[in-house]
Amino acid sequence: MPLVHVSWALVDNGLRPACDAFFREVFGAETAHEILITPETEKMGLDREESLLMIGDTMLIPIAPAGRGAQDGHPLGDMLRRSAAANRWIGVALKVTDLAQADAWFAERGFKRHYDPGMEAYYFLVPRGQALGMRLEIVTQDMPGDPRRDPGWRPAMDHPLGIEGLQAIGLSAPSLAEARAVFAEKLRWPELGTRDLPDARCAAFAMGDTVLEALEGPEGSAIADHARDVKGICHLVFKVRDAAATAQYLEGKGLPLIGDRADRFAIAPEAAHGRTIWFTDVTPPNYPKVGSRLGALIAAA
Repeated sequence: MPLVHVSWALVDNGLRPACDAFFREVFGAETAHEILITPETEKMGLDREESLLMIGDTMLIPIAPAGRGAQDGHPLGDMLRRSAAANRWIGVALKVTDLAQADAWFAERGFKRHYDPGMEAYYFLVPRGQALGMRLEIVTQDMPGDPRRDPGWRPAMDHPLGIEGLQAIGLSAPSLAEARAVFAEKLRWPELGTRDLPDARCAAFAMGDTVLEALEGPEGSAIADHARDVKGICHLVFKVRDAAATAQYLEGKGLPLIGDRADRFAIAPEAAHGRTIWFTDVTPPNYPKVGSRLGALIAAA
């Protein structure tokens, strides 16, 4: 089940242009597709706006309520407003070739699935409460404009940030034992190892073509607070060619950095639209080579 995208919510659509511009300017993100309110889509009941942003071969989607979704009481709009907070993410989408088979696989493992009306042939959701706060979207359709559908497409590698690919997605957990119960035992994602980070103990799991880092922090730490109050995804990690050059590039843009440049560092979340996104040129033991495998799955299908 390769990764299709990672998404998060914005409380108001007026914030979306600046958020998108930040990722285009700083990360070199390219827009694969935009879903916008137009007279035609408004008549169809469109309830959000979003840009499908490609950073290397990873798709990120900041989503904002719009159209009918801007009205209080609208289900999707209310969900987005509830989900819009610093370092709170919606979840991930994972690709399968047979949705019915995937549904049976999740059902056998005790997961409840949600189908949006009219979309039963395209995807189902595993609500965030069943995966320690990370919503799973299991999809069989291609994302509109996704360049990974083209066998000849390759991500641009000449941006000064030097991103080689997504190394990991981090998730705060009440304990590593609970993380193992969900991700290793129920979802059967192989555990790659454990290690200590400055603010947490990390257990890594192979999640499709990327890594899920489950983090257990000591009482009173930011990770422990996130696991208690926010839940779910807390960060992304991008592998870069040269960490020193990446740090120099970011500081040249006036962006404050946190963390350890010799290991991994991030733009301070308050300067990155509430996202913690780490950069590193170090590959932890047993981690796979970075790079989306989505194109290979699409080609095989």
